[in-house]
Amino acid sequence: MSITILHPGLLTSIQDTGRYGFQKYGVIASGAMDVYSLRMANVLIGNKETEAALEITLMGPMISVDEDMLIAITGADLSPSVDGIPLPIWRPVWIKKGSVIKFGAPKSGCRSYFAVAGGFAVETIMDSKSTYLRGEIGGFKGRSLQKGDTIGRGKCSERSMMLVSKLKDATSTNHFSTTDWFVDSNPFFSGADEAFIRVLPGRQYDRLTKQGKHQLFAEFFRITPQSDRMGFRLSGPTMELQEKEDMLSEAVSFGTIQLPPNGNPIILLADRQTTGGYPKIAQVASVDLAYLAQRKPGEKVRFQLITLEEAQQMQLEKEKHWKQLKHAILMKQ
Repeated sequence: MSITILHPGLLTSIQDTGRYGFQKYGVIASGAMDVYSLRMANVLIGNKETEAALEITLMGPMISVDEDMLIAITGADLSPSVDGIPLPIWRPVWIKKGSVIKFGAPKSGCRSYFAVAGGFAVETIMDSKSTYLRGEIGGFKGRSLQKGDTIGRGKCSERSMMLVSKLKDATSTNHFSTTDWFVDSNPFFSGADEAFIRVLPGRQYDRLTKQGKHQLFAEFFRITPQSDRMGFRLSGPTMELQEKEDMLSEAVSFGTIQLPPNGNPIILLADRQTTGGYPKIAQVASVDLAYLAQRKPGEKVRFQLITLEEAQQMQLEKEKHWKQLKHAILMKQ
């Protein structure tokens, strides 16, 4: 065994980059809400970018480390600690057998990612280890983690073993040791209660009334407590269509913004359905999906309209920065 769950927290599940290629059969994609943080956690410890990790939401678990291992925690800062000592995040950490990791109050963001070198040894179903919670597929027994669950890990890569040898030699009387370098998470997280999210017009955007189009970009919307991995339900100005009419269900994607009959938008997320029958008034730009996923219930978002060309350029710049950052990490390892 590798880790044991002593307390599950609010919602902790195993997620990777998603289960793609099966939506035509009605199987949703699932996967990490913040794929960027998941990829980074894996790169930091020598895993494949697509390897599965624990996705931890708001109130984190208590985890017993049952063997020496190399870990990385990225995403939200949920105050992880070992024996009362803060556990560094956004960097590789060598942790000793017998350590107990506790998560506390969220300082920034909503979702944290806990990766182990070698990845978690769970079954791959339809090319993914992700947990589809409603369908009880994948992950650990198709569900969120519970008290007493024990999860093994896979074989470490050569890069992981090189990091282990460096950090293991540096281990002091503490339960862990870490590098003197880290990834700066500031560009990806904000402690502000309000955030701007860039969007493109949806297929039914022009069906909004003139006032509805103005409201969509001029006012803030609040993420309600009824939100989950399937979608963020928003409260704010009630928008209307020029004419109400039935429409056939259409394909939807991560970040699709639908307008149901009550006039309050829903942003579809990782556990979205494969198709949707509500008008698609906007689409969150890919460059802002990870940032959106880290927003908490009660916080506000405001939409900013951009063009497809602008969205593509922003995503290219982000991927260029990612490659540069990944190269720098590999050089450090």
